[in-house]
Amino acid sequence: MNGNDDFATEDSYGTDNHGTDCAEVILRLFEYVDNEAGPEDREAIKSHLDECGPCLMEYERDLLLKSLVRRACHAERAPSALRMQVLSRITSITVTKTTSG
Repeated sequence: MNGNDDFATEDSYGTDNHGTDCAEVILRLFEYVDNEAGPEDREAIKSHLDECGPCLMEYERDLLLKSLVRRACHAERAPSALRMQVLSRITSITVTKTTSG
């Protein structure tokens, strides 16, 4: 047994009894972990995790990773100038006009 046996592999992915695809759930786990998924998606992912051991392990690994990053970066704060620059880029709108010849 090697150290990677505890995690879901591509071969262990499938579909649950509700037709939810494991690969789709794995791709959307960060949305679920960060509470960014909509109510219907959250319920579908939660139901899938209740039935699928390999996806549940991936979910638990993502929770652990998020916790470790939060703990490691807790004391670090971005400089205020950088924060303002990022916020201004997020809220700015860019319009590009092209002409066809």
